[in-house]
Amino acid sequence: MGDEKIVYVGMVGDMLHAGHIDILAKARELGRVVVGVLSDEAAATCMRVPFMRFADRVRVIENIAGVSKVVPQYALSYRENLMAIRPDYVVHGEHWRNDDKHPSVSSDILETLAAWGGELVELPGTTGVSSTLIHQALEEEGVLARIRQARLRRMLEIKPFIRVIEAHSGLAAVIAHRVSHEDRRFDALWQSSLTDATLRAKPDLEIVDSSARIATVNEIFEATPLPLIYDGDTGGFPERVYQLARSLDRAGVSALCLEDKAGSKRNSLYGTEAGQEQVSIEAFCERIRAAKRAARCGDMMFISRIESFILGAGMTDALERAEAYIEAGSDAILIHSIARTADEVIGFARELRHNGVHTPIFVVPTTYGGTHESALADAGINAIIYANHLLRAAYPRMVDVARHILAEGCSDDAWMRSCLASTKDVLSLIPAAK
Repeated sequence: MGDEKIVYVGMVGDMLHAGHIDILAKARELGRVVVGVLSDEAAATCMRVPFMRFADRVRVIENIAGVSKVVPQYALSYRENLMAIRPDYVVHGEHWRNDDKHPSVSSDILETLAAWGGELVELPGTTGVSSTLIHQALEEEGVLARIRQARLRRMLEIKPFIRVIEAHSGLAAVIAHRVSHEDRRFDALWQSSLTDATLRAKPDLEIVDSSARIATVNEIFEATPLPLIYDGDTGGFPERVYQLARSLDRAGVSALCLEDKAGSKRNSLYGTEAGQEQVSIEAFCERIRAAKRAARCGDMMFISRIESFILGAGMTDALERAEAYIEAGSDAILIHSIARTADEVIGFARELRHNGVHTPIFVVPTTYGGTHESALADAGINAIIYANHLLRAAYPRMVDVARHILAEGCSDDAWMRSCLASTKDVLSLIPAAK
């Protein structure tokens, strides 16, 4: 036993398939198998958030025949674990050769193993089977959609920060879900009262009926598995908040966000010009408690949107409200500002963290959009909401196209071809069932 070789295998262990079993079987042929299970945080840096929590994934791997020991791997890099264990072999599938997200992982392993003469063994993948393909199949069959509600809370627990973008239709949701840049994607959707009202040619005055908006939510859910936050404006009286929260919880919405204004809502971008006031702290806490009673058995979060900076009440008021709302049951705080810089929200986040509050903080950088995400995340902000950008992008292009047709008297020329998707592309975006 003392002379037996040590073999290290790193894996997420979330969706096990035949390929994983083949790797572990080969590792056992080479020696005593130690599996490094990636932590939730490490897994989220290179893939989707795991379905199972870390402790559950460890339990699964521990009970696979041939696994001698399971250890946590807290980073995508194997270096720290390899230095501690000094294995004779590291066994891995060769699929990472085509992974352009993390090309340095294999070279990092080779460099570390060279220090004591260890060897990297790469195995061919199992044809037609991968965790990615399984995940895609689950999305297509709607399995992920049925558990989407808890995903927002889960992501906030393990990711440094999340990106949320508005979706005013099923098409906008598809775009938000499919678009990516390198390893960056949008994590969740924001169902904005502003964009939903604008799409219906209505003013943003809290006049679109919640049943109509929930119909849009259902259309979005049919189009994408992403979790969704519902912008519920003020919510109205606690009894109305209770009924709204019940409906959203049944629909599978991940969070209800309400703002602490009194009376009928006016858009915050009007600032103090709209003549609005904040409700008392106790009155808003009643809304929080009503929503929490309605969603008692589900995973729907409640996000308290604080308007203190919008209405001139200042930092002290914002902090006092945040702590009171959290005590009343709020799961997160959205600190709103229409300043041209992020100084207010960054200052708020730092003060709240200094006071020992770890509740997630959301921001909406509509007016301070030049501030980089990293600056907000470094201040302790957990979620960034791009609250109206997809509809704002669509509007000017529609105006330009309509005007161009009128001006030129035709619908096909060089300019039109440069700015319109082809009919073929539109048809292929949402293909018919085969």
